[in-house]
Amino acid sequence: MGNVCSPSITCDDTISRCLDCTVRKAGYVCNLQDNIRALKEEVRRLTEVRNDVKIRIIVAEQQQMKPLEQVHGWISRVQEVESKVEKLKEEEYPESRCSKSTYKLGKKVFRTLREVRSLRQEGDFKDVAQPIPENPVDERPLPPTVVGLQLTFDRVWRCLMEEHAGIVGLYGMGGVGKTTLLTQINNRFFDTPNHFDFVIWVVVSRDLQLEKIQESIAKKIGLFNESWKNKSMQEKAQEIFKILSKKKFVLLLDDIWELVDLDQVGLPIPTRTSVSNKVVFTTREFEVCGQMEAHRSFKVECLRYDDAWKLFEQKVGADTLDSHPDIPELAETLAKDCGGLPLALITVGRAMASRKTPREWEHAIEVLRSSASKFAGMEKRVFSRLKFSFDFLPSDATRFCLLYCTLFPEDYRISIEDLIDCWICEGFLDDHDGIEARNQGYSLIRNLLHACLLEEEKDNCVKMHDVVRDMALWIASTMDNEKEKFLVLTGAGLTEAPSVGMWKDVTRMSLMDNKIKRLTVSPTSPCLLTLFLNSNYFENDKVNYHFFKSMASLRVLKLSHSDLPFEISNLVSLQHLDLSNSILERLPMELKYLVNLKCLNLEYTFRLSRISPQVISNLKMLRVLRMFECGSILDSLVEELLDLEHLNVLTITLHSNHALQRLLSSSRLQSISIPSLCLRGCRLEPLTIFSLASLRHLQTLHLVECNDLEDFMIDSVGEVIKIREIHGFHSLQNVYISHSKLRQVTWLILAPNLKHLEMQNCRYMEEIINIGKLGEVPAEVMENLIPFARLEYLILKGLSNLKNICSNALPFPRLKEMSVHECSKLRQLPLDCNCGLERKIIIEAEERWWKQLQWDDQATQNAFHPYFKSQLD
Repeated sequence: MGNVCSPSITCDDTISRCLDCTVRKAGYVCNLQDNIRALKEEVRRLTEVRNDVKIRIIVAEQQQMKPLEQVHGWISRVQEVESKVEKLKEEEYPESRCSKSTYKLGKKVFRTLREVRSLRQEGDFKDVAQPIPENPVDERPLPPTVVGLQLTFDRVWRCLMEEHAGIVGLYGMGGVGKTTLLTQINNRFFDTPNHFDFVIWVVVSRDLQLEKIQESIAKKIGLFNESWKNKSMQEKAQEIFKILSKKKFVLLLDDIWELVDLDQVGLPIPTRTSVSNKVVFTTREFEVCGQMEAHRSFKVECLRYDDAWKLFEQKVGADTLDSHPDIPELAETLAKDCGGLPLALITVGRAMASRKTPREWEHAIEVLRSSASKFAGMEKRVFSRLKFSFDFLPSDATRFCLLYCTLFPEDYRISIEDLIDCWICEGFLDDHDGIEARNQGYSLIRNLLHACLLEEEKDNCVKMHDVVRDMALWIASTMDNEKEKFLVLTGAGLTEAPSVGMWKDVTRMSLMDNKIKRLTVSPTSPCLLTLFLNSNYFENDKVNYHFFKSMASLRVLKLSHSDLPFEISNLVSLQHLDLSNSILERLPMELKYLVNLKCLNLEYTFRLSRISPQVISNLKMLRVLRMFECGSILDSLVEELLDLEHLNVLTITLHSNHALQRLLSSSRLQSISIPSLCLRGCRLEPLTIFSLASLRHLQTLHLVECNDLEDFMIDSVGEVIKIREIHGFHSLQNVYISHSKLRQVTWLILAPNLKHLEMQNCRYMEEIINIGKLGEVPAEVMENLIPFARLEYLILKGLSNLKNICSNALPFPRLKEMSVHECSKLRQLPLDCNCGLERKIIIEAEERWWKQLQWDDQATQNAFHPYFKSQLD
C-alpha cells in the first residue's frame, strides 16, 4: 500500500477551538457596553495626542523643517479611524442582546478599540520633522542685464563641462566683473539640469579663515548644528570629507587672496584625471592660480568700448542722454576715460544720471582727468577697492615701484628694461647690480602683473590701466611720508615749466609729453631725485642753460624725444641719463664729469655722429650702456668699453666687420648681456651662425644695408648640434633685415622663441626657410624644433624675388598678423585649413596679389578670407 502522511487532529483540539470561538463571540456581546465606554475614552486620548503632534509640526515648519512621512501617514490613519468611530455612533443599538446585529456591532467596537489604542501608542514620536534638504544650488542676485562677459562665460562653462579641468581660476583687477562672472556660473547650475549634488558658494575675502569656509560648506550639506561649533577643525574636515567623498559637488570660492588649503577644509581635491567635482575661484592675483594648482586660468578683461558704452548708457539713462544734443558725445568721452572698467563705468554713470546740462558734463570730464579722486564716488567706491590690491603687494618696494609708474603718461607703453634701469639707479633694488638686480626688477614687475595692477604689452612693455593710474596718483598724493612728494603733470598741454614755488620739496616730478618750449625758471630743488622731461620742444634761446644748477640730489633725468640745451656737468649725483630718440649730433664732453652715472641711454639717436674720445671710458661706474640704432660710432668705442669693469648690459650698433669681430672675440664683452645688436652698413665677410649664437642674451638683431652679406654659413652639422647644446639664439625674439643679398634665412629655425620677423628690400631673397639646407642635419638634432613656433608677426616688404616662405605648410600656432607687400613672385602661403580655423590670422596685402594667390584647396582659402585686410595697390 505504501506510506501515507496525513494530519492527526484529535477530538480534544477540535472541542477546544470551538469553545474559544464561542467565548470570543459571547465576549463581543457581553462586553459591548464596557467596550463602547473604553472606545470613547481612547478616542479622547488619541485626539489629544494628534493635536499635540500637529502643534509640534507647526512649530517645526516655522523652523524651516519638513514633517516626517511616517508622521503624515499616522495622521491619515487617525483621520480614518475617527471616521469609523463616527459611523459606529450612527448605528442603532440592538434591543436584543442575543441578536446577530448585536454580535456584529460588538465585533466592530472591539476591533476599533484595539486600533485606536494602537494608534495612540504609535503617536509617541521622538521627532515629527527633519531639516529640509537645501536646494543643490541657491540662485544668487544678478543685474537685469550683464554686459560684456558672455564670451568669457562661454569659455569657462565649456571648460567646466567638457574639459579635464577640476580646478579653475578666474583672475583680474578689482572691479572688472569676476564676482559677476562667478554668479553667472552659479545661476547656470541653478537653471540647467546637472548631475551635481551640491553647488556651494563661499565668500573668502582677504581675512582667510578656513573654519568659516567649513561652516559655509556644513550649512549647505546639512552638517551644521549646535554641536558643530564645539568640534575641532580636523573633526569638521573629517565630517565634510565623509559626506562629499560620496557626492558630486561644485565649490565656488569668491575673492581669494592666497592659497586656500582644500585638504585642511576637508574637500576631496579634484585632479586632472578625476574631475567629477569642480572648484572655481576668483582672485586678483594670477599667482594665486598657481598656488591653487588651477588646471585652467581665465583672465577677466576690461570691457571693449562697445560693451563699455552699453553699460555706461544703462547707468546714465536715456532721459539724461536725450536731455541735450551735446550730451551723448560728452558722455562717450567720459565713458572712454573709464578704460572699460565696469566698476568705474557704473560709479561714474550713476553720478552723471541727473546731470542734464553740457557744462556739468564738461566739468565732470575735467575733474576725472585732472583729479579723479574728487569725482563723486570714485574715492569711496572705486579707489578704496582697488587699494586692497595695492596694500596686498608683498613689499614696500613693490608698492613704491607701482607709484613710480605714474610718472609715465596715461596709456603709455613703458619699456620694462627702461623701468628696471631707473629702479636700479633709484636704489629700489637693494643695491644689487648686474643680472641679479635685473632679475629682482623683473620679479617686481611680475608681482604687479600678477596683481593685475600692470598690463602686459608687446615688445617687452607694460602699461597702467587709466583707473589704476588714477588710484596710484591718489595714493601718492595722500602718502603720509615727508620724504616723498610726487608732482605729475604729464600730457597737460604745458608750454612753460611750473613756477618756482611748485618745485619746492618735490622728490619725483614728471612733465612728460607736454609742449614746453620755455624753461626760463631757476628752481631750487634740493630734494628732487627724479625728473622726467621727455617729449617736449625746448628752444635753445628760451632755455635757462643753468636750469639744473640747484638739483644736486637728482638721480634720474629723462630727456628722450627732446634736446640737451642744458649744462649738466654739475649733476654730480646723477645715475641715469636718458637721451634716447633725441636729435643730438654730438655727445657733450662735459658728460665725462658725471662720474656716478650708472645708466646712459643713447638708443635711436640716428643723428649722433660724434662721441669725443674717453667720454664713455671715463664713466667708470657705468652698468648699462644703450646705443642700439645709434648714429655712426667709431671702432675705437669698442676698445673704450673694455675699460668699463662694471658694465653688465650693452646694446650697440656696429658699422664695421672689425668692430664686430672685436666684440665677438673679447671674453670681457662676451661675459656681459647684449640684448640688442644692430649691424648697419657693415662690409661683412661670410658670417657663420655660430659666431652670433655665442651672444646668449641676444633678443633683437637688426641687419641693415649689409650689402655684402650673401649668406649666413652653417659650417657643419656639428655646428648646428653645438648651437642646440649651448641654447644659442634661445633668447632671440626680434629680427629685422633690410637691403641685403641674403637668399634665405633658414638659420632662423634655430631661434625657437622668435616673435617678430621683418624683412624689407632684400631683392635676392628667394625663400625664407630652405628645407634642403636641413637635409644633412640628423632628425634627432632637429627633434622638437618647430619652425616659427612662437612667431606672432611676419612682415615681408619689397622681396621681389621671394617665391616661397617655406615649401611645407607650417602650423604657426601663435601667428597674429602677416603683412606682405611688393612680393609679386610669392604665389602661395605655407598655411593649411586647420591653421585658419583655429585662430584669426590677419593677412594684410595688396588686393591684386591676394586675388592671384594659389591655395591648396577651397577650404583653406575660405578659412583665411575673412581675415584679409587690403592694402593700397
